[in-house]
Amino acid sequence: MSRYLAFDIGGTFIKYGLVTENAEILENNKVKTPGTLDELLSIIKNLIVTYSDVKGIAISSPGAVSDEGVISGSSAIRYLHGPNIKNLVKELTSLPVYLENDANCAGYAELWNGAAKGKKDVLVMVIGTGIGGSVFKNGQLHKGAHLHGGEFGYMLVTSDVQDSNDVWSRVASTAALVREVAKRKQISAESISGEQIFQLAESGDKDCIEAINRFYHLLAVGIYNLQYIYDPEVIVIGGGISARDELIDGINEKLDHILARVDLAKIKPEIVACKYRQNANLLGAVYGAMHTELK
Repeated sequence: MSRYLAFDIGGTFIKYGLVTENAEILENNKVKTPGTLDELLSIIKNLIVTYSDVKGIAISSPGAVSDEGVISGSSAIRYLHGPNIKNLVKELTSLPVYLENDANCAGYAELWNGAAKGKKDVLVMVIGTGIGGSVFKNGQLHKGAHLHGGEFGYMLVTSDVQDSNDVWSRVASTAALVREVAKRKQISAESISGEQIFQLAESGDKDCIEAINRFYHLLAVGIYNLQYIYDPEVIVIGGGISARDELIDGINEKLDHILARVDLAKIKPEIVACKYRQNANLLGAVYGAMHTELK
């Protein structure tokens, strides 16, 4: 059975794991994200000594990742942007390397053995500080002409576009929910968390209840738009908030309200929570490797 050494490069930690071709994670761990590219390459080199019997290396990374291995765009890890990361790791390890954007890797995991298994036309959206995701057509990842396929968070969902604060990421992300509650309560956003907001709502807090209703509505508006732009079989929702049981029901309720008002709309988006969360990027990177260079 083929095994791969997978990496998920994040702003705080680098997760790594030994993953099989059957979507099994045999071992996994994490290390603090280093401050330089040389330190990152040193971590990879040391782990290859430990896990020498692998078919290749699969890497999930932030940023707009080209097929050649250069990462454009921006992220919290500035040293990733500019050099050809794929080639550097190949030269270092003498192994084939697969490198892909983290949201695309999360989508691959769901397509492989998760909530989108067996589907062909799929959107995967990840809700966090912003809203990102991935697009699949006929089971193939669609990255777009400018590597921006799946940047759902750039979508405008309100009519007022002054200072660009009405893009979807800034009004319907979990960070936006926190800001909305902080504004209503006249407190700092740092003094309250998303988890606390849901707990307060359950205890009857009016500000939190109204902010969550607004949050669900804005998510539903964007999801409605995505359904009628792309017409996917399913929209898979990921990110930490997807672990909340009430999320899907809350969005579905708002979708029902929208569909009741828009008489032309007859198709209700099918939305499901992702199966994989903290390990999605590791698994998805391996799936991508298995179906491209490392096939």
